[in-house]
Amino acid sequence: MKTAARTTFAERLGRTLGRTWRGCARLDRRANGWLLSRGWAPGAANTVLLVVKLAVIGVLLYAAFWLALLLLFAVAAAWTARNAEWDEEQETEWKTGAAGFGLYRGDVRIDIGDPNEDS
Repeated sequence: MKTAARTTFAERLGRTLGRTWRGCARLDRRANGWLLSRGWAPGAANTVLLVVKLAVIGVLLYAAFWLALLLLFAVAAAWTARNAEWDEEQETEWKTGAAGFGLYRGDVRIDIGDPNEDS
């Protein structure tokens, strides 16, 4: 029997996210209290804080969009590089082909050859 229970990753992550959420809620309450202590009306203070929250969410979504687009381009480039034919040039070889004996690259004769040569 184990003497101490182990904390799982999911439990640690949940606790961390919970602490973060509570911290953000505490900052929101402090900002609301600060605005109210400066003489702002409660409706105006709540509206300003809502606009700030929406602006922050907008900036985060904007950044996430560009990061996702960058990731998409990176994946497309990797996929293209993986499927590309990297044979820069085929080997040249001396052989007898459709245009007679000569220097061929693939099935194409690349030397000048002799036009009077019998095929």
